[in-house]
Amino acid sequence: MKKIRVIVVDDSALMRKIISDMINSEDDMEVVDIAKNGQELLNKISNSTPQVITLDVEMPIMDGMTALKELKRSYKNIPVIMLSSISQKGTQLTMECLESGAFDFIPKPSGAISLDINKVKDELVQKIRIACDKNITSDAIKEGKPQMPMERTYQRNYISKLKNDKIESVVIGASTGGPKALYTVITALPANLGVPVFVVQHMPVGFTKAFADRLNANSDIKVVEASENMPVERNVVYIAPGGYHMEIGLDKKIHLNLEPAIWGVRPAVDKLFISASKVYGSRIVSAVLTGMGKDGAQGTVEIKKHGGITLSEDKSTCTIYGMPKAAFETGMVDAVLPLEEIAIQIIKLVSGGGR
Repeated sequence: MKKIRVIVVDDSALMRKIISDMINSEDDMEVVDIAKNGQELLNKISNSTPQVITLDVEMPIMDGMTALKELKRSYKNIPVIMLSSISQKGTQLTMECLESGAFDFIPKPSGAISLDINKVKDELVQKIRIACDKNITSDAIKEGKPQMPMERTYQRNYISKLKNDKIESVVIGASTGGPKALYTVITALPANLGVPVFVVQHMPVGFTKAFADRLNANSDIKVVEASENMPVERNVVYIAPGGYHMEIGLDKKIHLNLEPAIWGVRPAVDKLFISASKVYGSRIVSAVLTGMGKDGAQGTVEIKKHGGITLSEDKSTCTIYGMPKAAFETGMVDAVLPLEEIAIQIIKLVSGGGR
């Protein structure tokens, strides 16, 4: 069996050893090289021909952010998984890395030197497998002719036939690849959109504040990390905090809870979508963006049952075509759109011009 070839980059010799041992313990992957900083990685990569790279965010000589930018110039098809400590600097740099093309990230549970990093072993090896599969798929697509899903034009035409209820809210869900996708969508929304926007991005505790702050700094519309009992206002984007389900109450306030994870995640897109459908009925637009799994599919069904408008991201622009596919396969999605058209369609629907 061919093994997935991985390079591990971390400035700590102990962390390189622990991470390498975790990867090598899997039958389908192997560490083919290690590096203690970004510069050493760039010096070694041509001889190691890795399929996936795990890259520490904070390192001396050349940090993960700088190394990632260099990698994307010459080795843009090699997926990179960032490993980040949950510090103010670490979380901010991680958000920049995701915007700059990192495939995903894994939090170090206890800081730069995490002796308990085995806690995230299952998540790490799963993401390595998915990143490798995605890379192979992307290369195969590039060699052939791009496929335009047949449902896209048909479903888009369907939107014009929907009833003219005024839209009062937008809900969006995303997972793997979501930070970059959401950056594309949110930064394209106007300051005076006219409705609140609620977002669930699968992200661990400690990172959503930095994510919201970065979106806010680069968007016309206001973006905040949601908190318990926060009143819902128009022209604000609310990001669900890591570790909490976010629901919209009939009192038009945000409510957070620690109920069990759904599909292995908390916050869950389904929790948000289902609660919002009960509050806004047919006056809502939902969008399911890139991500693995099927979170958001059940919520899409509920929104459609209440008469809302449902969108999903087209496979051609997804990092992972899992969640959007699951949503589409419910038969309840009104439009399948490439990422760059999601914000355009949201604006049209909210303004009444997309029906």
